[in-house]
Order: sequence, then C-alpha cells, then structure tokens
Amino acid sequence: MNRSFWQSGHWPTLFAAFFYFDLAFMVWVMLGPLGVQIAQDLQLTPAQKGLMVATPVLSGALLRIVMGVLVDHLKPKKAGTIGQVIVLAALGWAWLYGIHSYQQVLLLGAFLGVAGAAFAVALPLASRWYPPEHQGKALGIAGAGNSGTVLAALFAPTLAVWFGWNNVFGLAMLPLALAFVVYLLMAKDAPDCPPSKSLREYLAVLRDKDAWWFMFFYSVTFGGFVGLASSLTIYFNTQYGLSPVIAGYFTAACVFAGSLVRPIGGTVADRIGGIRSLSAMYALAALFLFIVSFGLREAWMALVVFVAAMLALGMGNGAVFQLVPQRFRREIGVMTGLVGMAGGVGGFYLASSLGYSRQVTGSYQIGFLIFACLAVLALVGLSSVKTRWRTTWGAAHLTAAKI
Repeated sequence: MNRSFWQSGHWPTLFAAFFYFDLAFMVWVMLGPLGVQIAQDLQLTPAQKGLMVATPVLSGALLRIVMGVLVDHLKPKKAGTIGQVIVLAALGWAWLYGIHSYQQVLLLGAFLGVAGAAFAVALPLASRWYPPEHQGKALGIAGAGNSGTVLAALFAPTLAVWFGWNNVFGLAMLPLALAFVVYLLMAKDAPDCPPSKSLREYLAVLRDKDAWWFMFFYSVTFGGFVGLASSLTIYFNTQYGLSPVIAGYFTAACVFAGSLVRPIGGTVADRIGGIRSLSAMYALAALFLFIVSFGLREAWMALVVFVAAMLALGMGNGAVFQLVPQRFRREIGVMTGLVGMAGGVGGFYLASSLGYSRQVTGSYQIGFLIFACLAVLALVGLSSVKTRWRTTWGAAHLTAAKI
C-alpha cells in the first residue's frame, strides 16, 4: 500500500470507521456464538435456532436502507452516532432485565440489527475521502470491520461459560463504549459529501438494472459470509458434537479467514479489475460449499473447507465494493444501504435455511447445495454484464480504476 493512498484521504476517519464497524459486527452476530447455550436454556428446535441467529441478520439488512437514508440526510457521522446509542440501549435492556423466552431473544435480535446497519455508515464515511483509484483499498480496510464476527465467536461462548450468557450482553457494552468515544473523537465527514436526495431520487436508483445486479452479487458474497458466521457454532456443535467453546473457536478460525482477506480482495480488484477477481471467487465459493454439503467425516476436514469458502467469500466482498463506487459515486450512500441490505437478506436466507434443512431432512445438505447454486448463478450473471460494464461506465477513458 503506497504513500499516495495514505495521503489521498483521511486516515483517522478510516480507522474510526473500521473500529466502529468491527465492534458493531461483533454485537450483530453475537446470538450465533451464544446460540448453543441459549437454545439449551430455552429448549429451542433446530428451526427456531436457525431463525434466532438469522433474525439480527434480516433486521440489519432492512435497517441498512434506513441508515443509508440517514447517511444522505444527516451525513455519516451523525447517523452512526444515533445507531450506536440504540445498540448500547438494547444491550443494556437485555442485561438488566434478562432474556427469558424465544420471543424476547427474537426481539433482541431485531434491535441488534441496528449494529449490522453500521455497514451503511462506515463505508460511505470512509469512501467519500478517497479517489476512484483507491476505493478498493479504502473500502477493503473499512469493510474489514466484519472481523468483529471473529471476536464474537472467539470470546462469547467462553464468557457465557464463566459468567452466564445473559451477562455477555452487559460485557459487550464495554468495548462498544470505547468504540463510541473513538468514533466521536476521530471520525470526520468528508468535505464533498453530496447533497441529500428526495424519495424520488432514491427510487430512481432502483430503476437502474446495475443496482439490482450489485444487490444480487453481494447477497451471495456477504450473505454467505455472515450466514456462515452466524450458523457455524451451532453447526459444529450439532454435526460433530463439539462443545460450545470449541465450536466457537472453529467458527472464529473460519470467520477470521473471511475477514482478513476483505482488504486483500479490494486491493486485488484494484490491480486486476473487480470483475475478474469476483468471477474467480464465485467459482471457488460454489465448489467449497458443494463439498461441505456432503457432511465431511471429521470436524477438522469441515474446518479446512469452510476456511477456504470464507476466503473466497471474503475476497468477493472486497471485489464487489471495488466496483460499486465506480458505478454509483454520487449515490454511494443509498447504494451502500441497498447493496448491504441485499447482503443481509442473503445471510438471513442461508442461516435460516440451514436450520430448516436440519429439522426437515435431518441434514444440512440442502441448505448448502442451494447456496452453492446461487454462487454459480451469480457467476453466470457477472459474465453476462461484464462486456457492457467495461465499455460504458468502466471504460478506460472514463475512470482510472480497473474494472
């Protein structure tokens, strides 16, 4: 990463966006790593477990649209401030009053979705400071905040054993409060923030077919990432009989792999083009999900394949967001919300379908196979639009970025 990158933007804002995003994602997927203990205490069925871990993902997906609108109207910093206050209040409520029923855990999951909506704040906050040729790097670094899912998988099950799973909600408030302070002190809105848009202008974006393509592409890459991050602790516990803590460690390894390579995915896309990079990632993700669907004999075998799948999905996330700002530079706020929403919907589908697949068939195979087919479909779709993209908005005479 050369000096021109650091000189072209505002690194304190980039760091604040990453740190906020990181801890918001930690909280967003927290019900997944805690899912084994919560399910035991509340006596949940496989389908209920799947819906429990999927609810924050769906809520976060829908709220990304709301947060995207707030970003355009209030600017990113103020929108992020509001979101963080809501999440801290929800965790405080859960900790002080306790979670005693399935309905209550679903309600908490809906509020934790506000943390997932941080995506629609952190990326525009960082993106608006950097020129087109550095978008992949900037958004890769800010987007690496999805590594917060590693923290949840690594520490939440162990803390639940030590202090009880309900107290984990209170403990999570401590790092979130630190992130809030850092955000207030370091984050700064870019001077060239575009003016807010009317409802008609938001709807106009949806009339552009490229917006729908990006939404679908991200529903597979990010949907696969967050769906697995939310589900793998329960999967390893159910499929291989691992303890919640060990299952959490396995999940953390998978999620760490997918998070680590997101900036790499953005950087690779900057160098060879987002289309070429993303095409390879879809092919690999489909292959690895197909392999794991057959239920590998040993837990370590499944771990290796899941890590490989998460590497492909994580790099795919970075590649998608190397392309989005090139096509929708002026609409990056609303597009981040829409594309992020689609990613969350994909994650909700994968997490909930795995639970229903297990309950109905006694196996997770159908859930994994269908998602592998979606990755193949995304590859076909990308192949169908790449020539048009490279000869219109991505043409060499219109942008310095490689498409």
